[in-house]
Amino acid sequence: MAVYYLIFRALPAAFAGVCSYFYVRRVLAFWKPDLKKSGAGLLTGAAVLASAALCSNFWSARAMVVLHFLAVSLAADLAAALFRKILGKRKENRLLLGAGLLYRCGLMPVLVTAAMLAYGAFNMGRVVRTEYRIGTEKELGEDYRLVLITDTHYGTIQDRELLKEKAREISGEEPDLVVLAGDIVEEGTSKEDMEEVFRVLGSIKSRYGVYYVYGNHDRQPYTDRPSYADSELAEAVRRNGIIILEDQAVELGDDLLLAGRADAARGRLSGRASPEELLRDADKGRFVIMADHQPVEAAENAAAGVDLLLSGHTHGGQMWPIGVLSELFGTLNYGEYREGGCRIIVSSGFTGWGYPFRTEKHCEYVVVELLFSARDRPEPLP
Repeated sequence: MAVYYLIFRALPAAFAGVCSYFYVRRVLAFWKPDLKKSGAGLLTGAAVLASAALCSNFWSARAMVVLHFLAVSLAADLAAALFRKILGKRKENRLLLGAGLLYRCGLMPVLVTAAMLAYGAFNMGRVVRTEYRIGTEKELGEDYRLVLITDTHYGTIQDRELLKEKAREISGEEPDLVVLAGDIVEEGTSKEDMEEVFRVLGSIKSRYGVYYVYGNHDRQPYTDRPSYADSELAEAVRRNGIIILEDQAVELGDDLLLAGRADAARGRLSGRASPEELLRDADKGRFVIMADHQPVEAAENAAAGVDLLLSGHTHGGQMWPIGVLSELFGTLNYGEYREGGCRIIVSSGFTGWGYPFRTEKHCEYVVVELLFSARDRPEPLP
């Protein structure tokens, strides 16, 4: 808990306080050069305290806006210092003079942040199709098409009609299998919206059906006032023909085996099965697919004989630079990875979480082409 408060409360507040100090001092020097020292100190102190307070809750939208603004301001300070170092007292051109004016008066971070967040709002409202082509050396009978949908967080951020449109689009893909990899709903989802989203997703046509694993938000564990019970969630899922896999595995046709794990966050309390336990009696001659909301335990999955791990949860960072920092700390953040003989696909999700902006990656559904035949087969795993 102490580490959580340090990373998500103390550090953002401290960063905001320091950056706002330099920003306000620069702006006052431009607009109020004759302001008395005591007045400048009072205004600067008030700005520092206000920005630190706004950013003490990292997960709020207002904190994200302020942090983006101050990060841009800091970047402008560094760029200005670099230009002064390079140019010295040489005459600057008009472009640099204009940029310097925007910098000194404080408008540059306002304009840049507004542009970034406008893009982020636009980016949140569109969903793209992302495709991966996966080959295998296993002697299986045909090629398959798999669709992965994760992190819809339905009823909170995105346009409701967009999911319905994409569900029709996905049906047109004629998939063999659809996997819902968790966080389809969340704490902000009403019971009516919960029932609607599974009705929409259950309408997707596929050869082997629609399968679902729970995410860390689906059962609304982070609120004292859930809008539906766990039993109501499970009943709504099953009523729409969707099959729940929670530490269970099923054989599909002659070639595929799909396993789904209990979510890692909940599993730490309930004791979820390990990949080895889950696949102990599985036919490893089949192509083994593991659905797990969070992209964790890659080595364990590879050792257990998983050929393809499907996950979401990360949102690809959603707000820059969260994803970049996650990658630096070793998190499987977005895209395709390999661990031994296991391919791992981490989706950025159908929508975002918490903030109505996405400045990192995009919203998506994922199509995986499993190519078992010799024609057009990608190179096998080394």
